[in-house]
Amino acid sequence: MPVFQYRALDASGKVKEGILDADTAREARARLREQKVHVVDLSTKEDVGGRRRDWVPSFLKRRHSEEVAGVTRQLATMLKSGIPLAQSLSALIDQAEHPDLEAVLRDVREKVTQGANLADAMAFHPAYFNDLFVNMVKAGQAAGTLDVVLKRLADYLQKQNRTRARVKAALAYPVVMVIIGSLVVVGLMTFVVPRILAVVKSAGKGQATLPLPTQILIGTSNFIRDWWWAAALAAFGIWFLYRGALRSEGFRFRRDRFMLGLPLVGDLLKKSAVSRFAVTLSTLLKSGVPALHALTIVQNVVDNQVLARVVREVHDRILEGADISGPMKRSGVFPPVVGYMISIGEQTGQLDDMLERVAEAYDEEMEVTTTKLTSILEPILIVAMAMVVGFIVLAVLLPIMDIGSNIRR
Repeated sequence: MPVFQYRALDASGKVKEGILDADTAREARARLREQKVHVVDLSTKEDVGGRRRDWVPSFLKRRHSEEVAGVTRQLATMLKSGIPLAQSLSALIDQAEHPDLEAVLRDVREKVTQGANLADAMAFHPAYFNDLFVNMVKAGQAAGTLDVVLKRLADYLQKQNRTRARVKAALAYPVVMVIIGSLVVVGLMTFVVPRILAVVKSAGKGQATLPLPTQILIGTSNFIRDWWWAAALAAFGIWFLYRGALRSEGFRFRRDRFMLGLPLVGDLLKKSAVSRFAVTLSTLLKSGVPALHALTIVQNVVDNQVLARVVREVHDRILEGADISGPMKRSGVFPPVVGYMISIGEQTGQLDDMLERVAEAYDEEMEVTTTKLTSILEPILIVAMAMVVGFIVLAVLLPIMDIGSNIRR
């Protein structure tokens, strides 16, 4: 059944927007007229959140991750209470806050009522329900523990959101400092330095007789004033080329390897990736997904090509009869303690529990690393900003002092 998005006016003239499902646009208009509203615009929302939305940047897709986690937990609670799946989905639709998510849930409910299982219905919307989500739901349905699996999924999603937020918080301060500092420097170069140059020229000093710092400052100011458009165009071109290069697995591998090699930041990213790997694999194994299939899923969701190659190698070695811990120890990517803990988990038959402990341990280490990174970056950025501003002030004051000394003579 198609899903329609409408814009209408109620009896008081207020604009009302929403989503409803109907067989045809005519039926949708008739149902809206029954609600005593005048339809202004009616359009079909096709495949919202699905494969046709793949052009949406990843940072916009992640905006819905917290909503999906909340919906998953609510669905698990309702199923555990004995409410049928279709009715549970209807309840979620009624309280969905985001229109796109509401449209996705309506489409999932429609497919479920037509006889499809929940996992297959969710698979049509990969921007909201990725391979990990779909396969865990499929395993939960096969084992008859869908409510338990959904609760585990909600815990996993919320934990991933917290981890992502922690990493972003650690990097937010340096990024904001760099942006503000750059804007201040550009403002000085664009508005302050030209005025100083005009004063110096009016005093009869040529640029060739100015102190070297002032000449450097004037040259930089002139470049920003005359070639800012070229710099902006070059930045856009580099960003465009970078986005195109990301389609290459080899480029993503080299980028991730470079990022992991950075001091402090690389350590934080590595611990974040190891934690994501451990908690994802643990969640899949606890939900009844076979180990080989779980490794294939983890490879696609670990979000780091260096670790993904190691996971692929582990998968291939298992097919040859090896264990999981061996290739990890030899990879040089996973810390040795992770390989030993996984080896113990395999020997005791408690691999999922051991992976969960690894994730908890690395989450704690991430907090320590985040604090250390912030405490080191703050003074470095402050000193760097002070040096840049100090250079500008020095370059401005030197010719003024020179003019003043000439006047006194």
